[in-house]
Amino acid sequence: MDNRFTAIMLGPPGAGKGTQAVRVAEKYEVPHISTGDILRDNVARETELGLKARSFMEGGDLVPDDLIIALIADRIEQGDADSGFLLDGFPRTLAQAVALEDLLREKEMPIEVVVLLDVNDDEIVRRISSRYLCRDCGRDANLGTGMITDVCPHCGGELYQREDDTAETVQNRLQVYRRQTAPLVEYYEGKNLLMKVDGIGSIDEISGRMFRDLEREWESGNG
Repeated sequence: MDNRFTAIMLGPPGAGKGTQAVRVAEKYEVPHISTGDILRDNVARETELGLKARSFMEGGDLVPDDLIIALIADRIEQGDADSGFLLDGFPRTLAQAVALEDLLREKEMPIEVVVLLDVNDDEIVRRISSRYLCRDCGRDANLGTGMITDVCPHCGGELYQREDDTAETVQNRLQVYRRQTAPLVEYYEGKNLLMKVDGIGSIDEISGRMFRDLEREWESGNG
């Protein structure tokens, strides 16, 4: 390992990747690169890549791998990524992982660690099916088991649940995730890059376990 911190955050929907990724990026002072954020930013700025992506998104189609790779390549060329980066939401498939490896080989900037937030399906269903959004401020409101309210705890606005956050839909999303991610887990395990972190517990408990493991990995690689 060199002094740069280049990492990937993996985990099922509802595992808390976004929350933990922000903390990791802040600690290691690298940009948190989210595929969703990149897509929205390029579409909003009407870049050439953004316009191409929007045509797929508006048609309800998946954005092709080559376009996603191009967006990622463009993002990591920006100066703030010179010291590393944390990828969140990418790669999602083995083909994307291989393409990413080729891209980073050219930059002589290999992935140092892949963090997998390990959360069982029952917990994922419980978390996501109790998650609501506010129509006014747009923030999440996780009501937890047995809590019933239609008022946002942040601003008092009306809460609603996305159609893809129902228990039945979450099960389907998990099946897709498992099919896509199983090859990725095996791929990174084979390269001795995968670091599994127990994703059950409070945000601080999960962060504590993750940072302890990352520090051991970092020290052993840079010692």
